[in-house]
Amino acid sequence: MDAPPLPQAFLSRRFPAPTETQLKARYCLRVNTDDSILKPEAIAERAKGASVLFVTATEQVDETLIKALSPSLKAIATLSVGHDHIDLNAARAFGIRVLHTPDVLSDACAEIAMMLVLNACRRGFEADRMVRTGNWPGWAPTQLLGKGLVGANLCILGMGRIGRAIATRARAFGMQIQYHNRNRLSAQLEGDAIFHASLEGMLACADVLVIAAPGSAQAKGSINETRLSCLPKGAVVVNISRGDIVDDNALISALESGRIFAAGLDVFANEPEIDPRYRSLPNVFLTPHIGSATRETRDAMGWLLIDGLDKLSKGDLPSNLIV
Repeated sequence: MDAPPLPQAFLSRRFPAPTETQLKARYCLRVNTDDSILKPEAIAERAKGASVLFVTATEQVDETLIKALSPSLKAIATLSVGHDHIDLNAARAFGIRVLHTPDVLSDACAEIAMMLVLNACRRGFEADRMVRTGNWPGWAPTQLLGKGLVGANLCILGMGRIGRAIATRARAFGMQIQYHNRNRLSAQLEGDAIFHASLEGMLACADVLVIAAPGSAQAKGSINETRLSCLPKGAVVVNISRGDIVDDNALISALESGRIFAAGLDVFANEPEIDPRYRSLPNVFLTPHIGSATRETRDAMGWLLIDGLDKLSKGDLPSNLIV
């Protein structure tokens, strides 16, 4: 007896090779081979007839796309923790399952957060540029004086899995942890961190602000001129969450005036078309959305989706199921 045909699936972006190999063994997989960021209408055309749609945070899966792929589409699997790029209400309405990749990228993202903290506080971009351009005159007592971490208040917006992983690493640098969440953590998870019910109250204490909150429509532009003005003069801002949480005009103005000492940014509004003013600021350390970019992490993210879809096919509910 012939084996049943493999279910159809569409891969919107290129995944690491080990993950793609496993997907091809389980699905009749169509692949966006040039790895371009596809608009919803392009995905609708190329994924027609697919029962599984694989996406990342760069694809917008809106109601129109979901409707266009129904009724054949049964599951959407996103290689990301965040899921604000997917219309979950539409997925529910059409009976489509949605999976994401929590937990496995917390350590990698926390490492990038600390890299940004260190380079923003210690003027990493300026130091690297000085040496690379041949403009280093030699050691001097007042050269590139930065901000030390020991005893500084690290204030975390969003004390979820990633936020807590950042706090663990920051404690090793001697930093004092404070945080703002929608809900206070349990005593066990909170440890010695100080909770602020008010975001503005936390900001007023921040020597370093790290934004690690999940993206949402409500959060867009929430770190605006008013909120940034709550920070002490000379504070540092780090963002590994979503670029559109920060008002670019407000942050750039504060950096240019020196009211904000420095920033470390891994995410941006309108990626990859970032606000060009960031490129000319010496007190900003920039990375291209690489929070989870380790081989181990991306492989683990891929396996989490594969295992979750395998469980769904058997009628089980995987731990990474959103809808």
